[in-house]
Amino acid sequence: MIEFGLDTFGDISRDAAGQPLTAAQTIRNVVAQAELADSVGIDFFGVGEHHRAEFAVSAPEIVLAAIAGRTSRIRLGTAVTVLSSDDPVRVFERFATLDAVSGGRAEVVLGRGSFVESFPLFGYDLRDYEALFEEKLDLFVELLKEQPVTWSGTMRPALENADVFPKTENGLRTWVGVGGSPESVLRVARHGLGLMLAIIGGPAARFAPLVELYHRSVATLGTQAHPIAVHSPGHIAATDEEAWEAAYPGFESMNNTIGRERGWPPYSRARFQNDVGPAGAVYAGSPERVAQKIADTMRTLGVSRFDLKYASGPIGHDEMMRSIELYGTEVIPRVRELLA
Repeated sequence: MIEFGLDTFGDISRDAAGQPLTAAQTIRNVVAQAELADSVGIDFFGVGEHHRAEFAVSAPEIVLAAIAGRTSRIRLGTAVTVLSSDDPVRVFERFATLDAVSGGRAEVVLGRGSFVESFPLFGYDLRDYEALFEEKLDLFVELLKEQPVTWSGTMRPALENADVFPKTENGLRTWVGVGGSPESVLRVARHGLGLMLAIIGGPAARFAPLVELYHRSVATLGTQAHPIAVHSPGHIAATDEEAWEAAYPGFESMNNTIGRERGWPPYSRARFQNDVGPAGAVYAGSPERVAQKIADTMRTLGVSRFDLKYASGPIGHDEMMRSIELYGTEVIPRVRELLA
C-alpha cells in the first residue's frame, strides 16, 4: 500500500505584515493544518520535537492529541521523537495514550536528533550521543511487546519484570528516522522496525544502496520487514514560480541560521534552484512538477511512503494551507496515477 504524509516542526511563521507569530499561534495553526490534511485525504501527519526558538513544538504528543480530537482518519505521529534525551518508558506511555484517544491512529518515529539542545536541557552528556540512542532503542523495542520487561543497561536504571500501561489495542507502529549512515540502517533492520529516510540534500538515488542494505539485512537477520518511507522538504503552489518565490525565504532563513552553527556557506538562489531540480531534495513547484518528482523518488527507491515537510521557516499559514490542499487534491492522486 502506498501512503502519503505531511511533516512539520512547527516552524515559527509570519503574519501578513511580516511579523513573527507567537509560538502559541503557530501551534494553533499546526492543528488547523492537520485538520485540513485530514479533510483532503492525506494519510499521515507528523509533528517534530525541537527545543529552540525557531520551532514552536517541544511536546508533539500534546499537539497530536489536540489534532486527534479534531480529525477522524489521518494517522498521527512524530518527525521525530528524540529518544536519546527522553525515557523510553515515558515515550511508550505517551504514544499508547495518543493511540487510545485517536482510536488507534498513533505512530512514533524515533531518532537521535539532528539538533542537540535537548541533551543539556535534560541533563545528558553529548559524549554519550550514540550509546544513549542504541541502549534506549533496545529498551523501546522490548516495550513494544507490551509484556512485563526485565532489562538492564548503563544509561538508565534497570527494570525487573516491569509492566507498562496503558496497553494498545493493536500495537504501536514504530519507525526510526535515518539520515544516511549504513550503521543506522543496520540498527533499524536488526530491531525489525520501519525505516524512515530523511533525504534533505542531494539526489534521492544516492539512498538506493541503503534501501538495498535494509532489505538484505532483514533477510539475513530474519527480522520482520517493514515499509520504507522518505521524508523531504517542499512547497506546492499553482505554478513553479509562485511556489519558489514563496518557499525561498524560508529555506534561506533556516539554512543560514543552522549554517552559522555548523559552518555551512550562505544559502543562495542558485543553490535553491539546484535543490528544486531533478538532482535536489526539495519538492517545490506546481502540482505536476512535485508529483513527477515524488513519483520518480518512490520508483527509484522502491519505497511505499512519502512524507512532505511542508513548513520551512517564515512561510505564511495561508500559503501552507494552500500547499496542503494542493498536495491532497492534486499531487497525491497524480502520483498514484504515475505509479499505477
